[in-house]
Amino acid sequence: MRIWSLHPRYLDRQGLLACWRETLLAQGVLAGRTRGYTRHPQLERFREAADPLAAVCVYLAAVAEEADARGYAFDRTRIDDPAAVAPAIDVTTGQLDLEWAHLTAKLEARSPEVAERWRAVERPDTHRSFRAVPGPVAPWERARPDRDD
Repeated sequence: MRIWSLHPRYLDRQGLLACWRETLLAQGVLAGRTRGYTRHPQLERFREAADPLAAVCVYLAAVAEEADARGYAFDRTRIDDPAAVAPAIDVTTGQLDLEWAHLTAKLEARSPEVAERWRAVERPDTHRSFRAVPGPVAPWERARPDRDD
């Protein structure tokens, strides 16, 4: 599961679709509708929000807006509360840097034309559900550069 802290504009078609599907799964987990993925580390940051379900709904709404901008038709009826409001969740600059490196490597391999479009970006924008704060890679991140596994 990869729920990006980066703005969805940077994702290629495959990444945007995967983000949508995986965040719908996260919504199901947070709403108690599924037993799988309940301990997935990416859900920690939503669980720490005052209203975890609202936070994930806000995230999904922004992904759907990006899909609309590209002419895709994501089914917004799948968002539990499409009008939800939630404060931004802190995401560290270290986490953003790691995600940007991870995404650019994926884009280079899968969608070189999209990678080229974003090549000059040094500090990408965050998804609107997040607010960048100084700090290292998040402790929940599995793709940590300091891990040996």
